[in-house]
Order: sequence, then C-alpha cells, then structure tokens
Amino acid sequence: MAKGYAGTSMDDIAKLAAVSKQTVYKHFADKEKLFAEIVLATTDRIDAMIDLVADIPAEAASLDENLARLARRFVATLTQPQVLQLRRLVIANAEAFPDLGTAWYEQGFERVLDTLAGTFRRLTEEGLLHIDDPLLAANHFAGLLLWIPVNKAMFTGSPQHTEADLDHYAAAGVRAFLAAYR
Repeated sequence: MAKGYAGTSMDDIAKLAAVSKQTVYKHFADKEKLFAEIVLATTDRIDAMIDLVADIPAEAASLDENLARLARRFVATLTQPQVLQLRRLVIANAEAFPDLGTAWYEQGFERVLDTLAGTFRRLTEEGLLHIDDPLLAANHFAGLLLWIPVNKAMFTGSPQHTEADLDHYAAAGVRAFLAAYR
C-alpha cells in the first residue's frame, strides 16, 4: 500500500516478509497473483458491516436514531485510512486488473448495498419507509454519507475529515434520506 502496485517489487515483498524471494514465488506464481490475493483477502472484513446494515430494528419511534447510529458507524468504517488507501489502490489498478476490481467491489461494497437494500425493503414492508427501488435507495444512503469524505480523501491523498465532520455527514445524510423515503 505504501508504494502502490507498480512501485513494489517481489524483492520488496520478500524483504518485508523476512523470507527469500524464492519463498514468495513458491506461494505465489507472480506479483499479479499476490496482489489479487492481498486485495481479495480484505473482503472478509465486510461481514461486520453486513451484520450492521441487516440489523436495523423496525420500530417507528426509533427509526431516526437507528438510522443515525447505522450511518455514523457506516461512514466511520468506510473512511478509515486503510480502507481509503486500499480503495485508491484498487481504483488505480482497475484498468490493468479489471476482474480484480470487479471481484473486490462485488464481494465487498456491493454485498453491503444488497444487504442494505434488503433491510430497506423490510422497513418498507413494515410501513416505516416508502421505497420503490431498495437498491437505488441503498446507493442513495451510501452516497449521502460517503460522497464528501471519500472524494476529498481520493483527491487529496489522505482523509481530510474530523470526527465532528463525520458526525455532521451522518446526521445530515440521514435527514436527507428520510426526507426522501419516509
């Protein structure tokens, strides 16, 4: 992550791992396979986010509070420096490794959006939300929360937000979402 794909050699990897280059090649046929393994191994961390977005109670009195809690954890998780750095790395190499980028998206963020869509579908069935297209609504929710902090980080090279900023983005995002879908 420090040097990017192109700037990292198998010698660098072997040195950091404190093994010989031959040992690295014994486990990974080439740098491309190693890169793919490293990137795709990060998608297992998404399970906690899946559980989070699937677990919104269907209680009218606490819908605002429940969505605000979800929004704050969602934005905090997806704006962590390591997550942003990995996102930047995958995007920077998307043309060279389109299948890897697609797999990373599908196994990670798309799973979260699909789960969130299912939750919004359930909340619509309970009469708490009015959503015709739950997947689009899930994308709207994520976009309202992430657009500002993620774009700033992508363009500037590092996170530019404070905890107070994330609180503000989460609260404002939930207000806008509910104005559209309550």
